[in-house]
Amino acid sequence: MRTFGVEEELLIVDPLTGEPLALADALLSGIAENDRAQDEPGTGFSPEEIDGPETGLSHELKLEQIETQTRPCRSYGELLHQIRRARGLASHAARRHGARIAALATSPVDAALHTTPDPRYAIMLERFGITAHEQLTCGFHVHTSVESPEEGVVVLDRIRDKLAVVTAISANSPYWRGLATGFESYRTQAWNRWPSSGPSAIFGSLASYRRVVRRLIETGVLLDEGMVYFDARLSRHVPTVEVRVADVCLRAEDAALIAVLVRALVETSVREYHAGIEPAAVPTVLLRMASWQASNFGLCTELLDFGTFRPEPAADVVWSLVEYLEPVLAEQGEFDLVQTGVAAILSRGNGAIEQRGVAERWSQNGSAPDAVGLAAVVEHAVQITMRSEKDEGDTKPQPVLTWVRQDWREAPG
Repeated sequence: MRTFGVEEELLIVDPLTGEPLALADALLSGIAENDRAQDEPGTGFSPEEIDGPETGLSHELKLEQIETQTRPCRSYGELLHQIRRARGLASHAARRHGARIAALATSPVDAALHTTPDPRYAIMLERFGITAHEQLTCGFHVHTSVESPEEGVVVLDRIRDKLAVVTAISANSPYWRGLATGFESYRTQAWNRWPSSGPSAIFGSLASYRRVVRRLIETGVLLDEGMVYFDARLSRHVPTVEVRVADVCLRAEDAALIAVLVRALVETSVREYHAGIEPAAVPTVLLRMASWQASNFGLCTELLDFGTFRPEPAADVVWSLVEYLEPVLAEQGEFDLVQTGVAAILSRGNGAIEQRGVAERWSQNGSAPDAVGLAAVVEHAVQITMRSEKDEGDTKPQPVLTWVRQDWREAPG
């Protein structure tokens, strides 16, 4: 079973107003200086968990956010524990400064933004202007181990047509700095302002992948390889494929579930390669349409089916992904777990649906969100981010669709 791990980007927020707070420096330096010697009574964190680089916390582009990282894991349960511990550590650090953390992919409440003091970020701010200035977005990145970079490219070529479904499941950013955006994952729209973001073409070989990356850097537009923001890419530092299309999820259990789906996508792709199955030659422009549809509608109406690239009910497309991954999930003992988790998300909705529900209940203008409603969204997110147990009622597995898929090239008309 392949190892996997995740990175989560979290907002640092005011518990009363919901405004993002520029406290990342304070949080990280506080951990390094004050918690290095011993565990603070009552926190539940050992010295090993809060010391230096082992904290799993780091800066991001904006001081209003902080990133957590898990260690490589082998099971859903192990990863879920790591996600919750990392969130707990970030929350403990934030509370020491009167703040909280919230797993929101964009900030519902407007505030002044502050770029992390770093020479690289300063150059990005100068070169990319408002794109870098406004880029307070929180993503969820899944790393899955591969045997070699060559195997990694095999995976990139075969998962590209399914990644929009992951965006839809994770969508958790309907509000942008005080505005209702009309999108379920507005983070996807804001992130895609970067010149190298979005779906990539089929590479065919490691040499081709390296050549494309080199040519992008040679344009002089990007600072370095770290700015190659493909939806999925080879990690520069560890032997993994990094899938970057998901919003950070409100619920830790949803995050761990998405990571399980991504790992199954990676393993399925490698098996297809060894079986002689070529990657689906879907034009990149169609992948962009699927990504936009997932960002716009999430799980609310229709997604583009990843076989035909025609609109189908969102739940059907999600269940089709589960069905596609069933052989690997069943072999790894995760199929029932995934069925239950997917059924729960489809029943209660993703983070975007949940945010809108809170805003509508608390806003004085009904469906139009106001300051009170958006602050309530953040308060709700703070509570759910740190929730350790879920109680969602009936989450028994739902029937999986068994209809025969069509290749997009054979679609009628």
